[in-house]
Amino acid sequence: MLGGLVTPPRKDRLVTDPGTLFGLSFRIFVAMALGAAIGLERQWRLRTAGIRTNALVSVGACLFVIMGAVGLGRDAGADPTRVAAQVVSGIGFLGAGVILRDGFNIRGLTTAATLWCAAAIGSLAGAGMEVMALIGCFAIIATNTLLRPLSRFVNGRQRRDSPPPVPAEDDDAPTDYMLEIVTTDKSESRIRVMILQAVDRPEYTLRSLDIRPGKSSRTKVLAGVSAHHAGDTAGLETAVHRIGLDPQVTSSRWWPAEADD
Repeated sequence: MLGGLVTPPRKDRLVTDPGTLFGLSFRIFVAMALGAAIGLERQWRLRTAGIRTNALVSVGACLFVIMGAVGLGRDAGADPTRVAAQVVSGIGFLGAGVILRDGFNIRGLTTAATLWCAAAIGSLAGAGMEVMALIGCFAIIATNTLLRPLSRFVNGRQRRDSPPPVPAEDDDAPTDYMLEIVTTDKSESRIRVMILQAVDRPEYTLRSLDIRPGKSSRTKVLAGVSAHHAGDTAGLETAVHRIGLDPQVTSSRWWPAEADD
């Protein structure tokens, strides 16, 4: 009590209206679902930031925008747009954590950009623009999937039009490969051990190992391998040949992976 006046308790920070609670909760779940959809493509390609990371980035951005619009928006002089601006700049530190320099190659640029876009999707959902968030989510997924063949075509054309490379220290740059083995569910653990033994060589570094259940009791084992020198594929050829002789293995193959994602 000040000067005979009773100061009422601050209730504007507490959202108690059921309709408002439902609306805000709906925004959060939209942000989580769209962020998970964006991360599904990244995790399917065995990238660093997958479903949970992109979903958390989207939900976090949504919560910050809701805090700025609802929690702080009623205070005198508060600017809700400042919170969204800090989300845009702050997500850059998280994106920088997935960008790695591997010799002469830069890894993680596309994944970092995807995280930044996931924050934008969460901000749109938090601001109540769910339709725009959905459209943006489709645009991001389409960019990471549909534009990939175009990127490969342009890179292949550049290699054909450019003069033959001069042997230099670039030949020592690491190169990424994917090793895929399809086997039965019961043989998955044994095949996984065989893959680990096959890539346990001085010239290779195992970067990822993913198990993906398939149809008809089949399981796909995917291993991301980095060769310390370009062209070191003899070990992969040997691994594919030896593992392919197993009667429980349906198919075995390897291919160069894209290192700039």
